[in-house]
Amino acid sequence: MDVSQPADLPESEPRGARARTRKLMLETAIALMQKGETPSVSDVAEAAQVSRATAYRYFPSQAALIHAVVDEGLGPILSWQSASPDPEQRVHELLELTMPRVAEFEATFKAALKLSLEQWARRQAGTLGEEPPFKRGHRVHMLQMAIAPLKNKLPEAKFQRLAKALSLVYGLEVLIVLKDLWGLDFDETKDVATWAASALVRAAVDEAAA
Repeated sequence: MDVSQPADLPESEPRGARARTRKLMLETAIALMQKGETPSVSDVAEAAQVSRATAYRYFPSQAALIHAVVDEGLGPILSWQSASPDPEQRVHELLELTMPRVAEFEATFKAALKLSLEQWARRQAGTLGEEPPFKRGHRVHMLQMAIAPLKNKLPEAKFQRLAKALSLVYGLEVLIVLKDLWGLDFDETKDVATWAASALVRAAVDEAAA
């Protein structure tokens, strides 16, 4: 799973100071993104009162910075594991952990999504240049892990199809569709997402049994 790591840092800087500086930059970036901004490395350096040279040693590009911020926002989701052998229960557990976290950092994740969409538009127009792309994709690994008990029960193509289908009811986009478009509150959003996820898992299991 792609979890961001800090760039090579000057050996002259004490390890404790490195951690504090990186933490300060991440907290500053999150604060800006929670306000709806998609900050550059320079923006965060200025807000955190860190020199640009230092900031770019930690995060050499905007994509690296936003990736690290997303990892920070996801927090415990990235280390989620389940002991349940029931794929439906595992998906429920993942949703229970994920949805409150996504709601808490909704503005941050929307700012990251904005960067992804902007880069896509610039790539299509041929104006992105050498700027490193901001890549999203944690949900692929998380959902494959959630339905892992079905790995040897479904053909590989159908296992992957289920993971792809579940990705439609997992993550930030669920809030965008159900909360922003339909006007549902958080509990209603979670109820619809959980119901849809259960229906998908059951359909895949029933199809395999048939």
